[in-house]
Amino acid sequence: MARRVCREGSMANLPLIGRGTLTRETLAGQVVIVTGAGGGIGFEAARALCWLGARVIIAELQRAKGQTAVARLMEEFGSEAAIDVHADVGSERSVHRLAQRAARTYGHVDVVLNNATIAPLGAVQEVPIRTWDASYRVNLRGPVLLARAFLPGMLARERGTFVCVSSLGTAYMGAYEAMKAAQAHLAHTLAAELEGTGIVAFSIGPGFVPTETALSALPGLAASMGVETEALRATLAGQTIPVEAAGAGFAAAIALAERYRDQEISSLQALYDAGIALPDQGQAQERTFSAQTFERIRAGAKRVRETLAEQSAGWADRSIFERQWLIRTFRSRAGMPVEGWLEALARLERAAAAQDAAGISAVGAPLDALAGYYAYLGEMAKGYAKDAAAREEQVAIVRGWQEEVEALAGVLEGE
Repeated sequence: MARRVCREGSMANLPLIGRGTLTRETLAGQVVIVTGAGGGIGFEAARALCWLGARVIIAELQRAKGQTAVARLMEEFGSEAAIDVHADVGSERSVHRLAQRAARTYGHVDVVLNNATIAPLGAVQEVPIRTWDASYRVNLRGPVLLARAFLPGMLARERGTFVCVSSLGTAYMGAYEAMKAAQAHLAHTLAAELEGTGIVAFSIGPGFVPTETALSALPGLAASMGVETEALRATLAGQTIPVEAAGAGFAAAIALAERYRDQEISSLQALYDAGIALPDQGQAQERTFSAQTFERIRAGAKRVRETLAEQSAGWADRSIFERQWLIRTFRSRAGMPVEGWLEALARLERAAAAQDAAGISAVGAPLDALAGYYAYLGEMAKGYAKDAAAREEQVAIVRGWQEEVEALAGVLEGE
């Protein structure tokens, strides 16, 4: 058996994935398919997965890129670290061949990471329908084909991880974002269908990653939005992380998959949970809070969490159709499933209690989205009761929930 030969040396030479609590044995023996891993985030995810001990199958459409990626991984981690399989994720026949190759080589697949993507830009009415079809083919049909190909084996073994990749976009990205939103919903649907089977499904977003492709697209996107390129770049700055960090976040999420069941998380969240700080995070995370402010954050997060926990617990008493509507509505308007929110708020509480400013920053919970959900709920409440007094009482209750969230957001923003 070939020896793994990662040349580590000092901490400074370690891959980012090795600078936290995860070890070289965390994923030992696991077989992971990473689609579109010939470069960029996918390659960095594959590299981090190799460091964690996994055997990686790089499923790449461009043969040369796949071969080059595997050669690099073998050089760093040894000859058994990875294999490349030419694969077109939108082709049922190609995905079937990928499954056959995986079975012949390893006997099984433990994890599927749906990293392959295309990201067309342009106004909805201007993007050719063939481009919408191409986006569907890669960004949604592909993950569905991979689920059909690999979930049966995971079900037979009663374990596995299926990861979708989400995105938070804006105008002029509809042909991409609509399919990525559908992919995130696919993960949510699978999580519900696979409950109790030992298989974890979730979705993860990398944030804005300054790859060559992404950077080259900025001028055109900025022009469509009617803003300067530098202004758009500044807007994205808060979501920007290096390519290695985005990929390492994917790998960390796979290593910690059980805690992310049916959630939509970010690479930064996974890195934080794995005890990994980005080298360039220091200055941004040096924001200081007084002891009083830490306590206000802790108490505020606790109030919001308890309110949400009580509210969502009541959903169990509703009919199955009403319950599903409530779950879908919450997830779409609040930005992630209720379980994800409860976990994020608990993390915020813990970080504030420990007076950990970096930990607070790393939570990254979109409180404006949660407040927006409650605002929507307040509008809906106006039509629930015919009695004016009962209606006003219900609206006031929901407004109180919204104000709790807004108060917490204000403390975090230094207001």
